[in-house]
Amino acid sequence: MKRIFAVTRSWGPAWDRSSPLEGQKDWQVHAAFMDALYAEGFALLVGPLAGLHKALLIIQAEDEEEVQSRLAEDPWTRNGLLQTTEVGSWILRLGSIERGHGA
Repeated sequence: MKRIFAVTRSWGPAWDRSSPLEGQKDWQVHAAFMDALYAEGFALLVGPLAGLHKALLIIQAEDEEEVQSRLAEDPWTRNGLLQTTEVGSWILRLGSIERGHGA
């Protein structure tokens, strides 16, 4: 059974602090990768946390191992721009995440 995970990803050692998000190396490839995760219902909510040099992802997966292995395929993980810093099973108490992907 799939569960919901809250994931934080931080800038890695290759992050160019003088360039915006869209100016980082391989931006288009990373964006296409994330769009595909969203389209299949793996990534439910994704976005940078303003001023914190981190991104928050709400993921639907079987377990933490699936989360880690799927995000390891991100071109920005491979080239050192992002690193997964925290993965936690999220118990949603109020509200809902409904996307029509079997959530």
